[in-house]
Amino acid sequence: MTLTIHPLTGIPEVGHGDDLAALLLEAIRGAGLALEVGDVLVVTHKVVSKAEGAVVPLEGPDEDAAYRKVVIGEAAEIVRRRGDLIIARTKHGFICANAGVDRSNAAPGTAILLPLDPDRSAHGLRMSLKAATGVDPVVVVSDTFGRPWRRGLVDVAIGISGMEAILDLRGTVDGVGRELHVTEIAVADEIAAAADLVMGKADRIPAALIRGLSVPAGEGRATDLVRPPEEELFR
Repeated sequence: MTLTIHPLTGIPEVGHGDDLAALLLEAIRGAGLALEVGDVLVVTHKVVSKAEGAVVPLEGPDEDAAYRKVVIGEAAEIVRRRGDLIIARTKHGFICANAGVDRSNAAPGTAILLPLDPDRSAHGLRMSLKAATGVDPVVVVSDTFGRPWRRGLVDVAIGISGMEAILDLRGTVDGVGRELHVTEIAVADEIAAAADLVMGKADRIPAALIRGLSVPAGEGRATDLVRPPEEELFR
């Protein structure tokens, strides 16, 4: 299997109400490609949020204080605090820094929220692409998360459409015939992380097309990746 990851460059600044599917298709054509069966399109949440209008002003003389107020408003639960850093559970169930509220690549005096329903956003984008081309791709909406036990950041899937989020290998056998009992692969997260290798954090490349990948067929949701509270080990 040969896997290729194509950065989709040339996408202009996205605003509320913009046709994100049309902008992505234009970028795909600009890369000398056409959408094909089996393609996986990874899109950063920021352009999805901007197109959906999930951008808020940071009002008042102290922008940092206004930002923290927005974070608190977006948090369903504050998990930990250290100085200005807030680790929160979002209304979607994700646990991440600052409830996913971001000021990077945002216009001055504003902050970008997570989409209200990233899985629905991914599905809507997928349906728009299918209507425009006749091709039904997989769509992954990604965001950058930290990890509690490892340094550094990595992109993960916060919305998906057209695939299962997890490849469940329980009940299969490994290379020496031993039955697997707990192995579940977070394929959607692996896809998001792979796409970020060509998008970067400061290059203003908000999407990538992955070709040659066989994904777990189905209609999963990124929320399937959220560990339920009864399975948590460290709280």
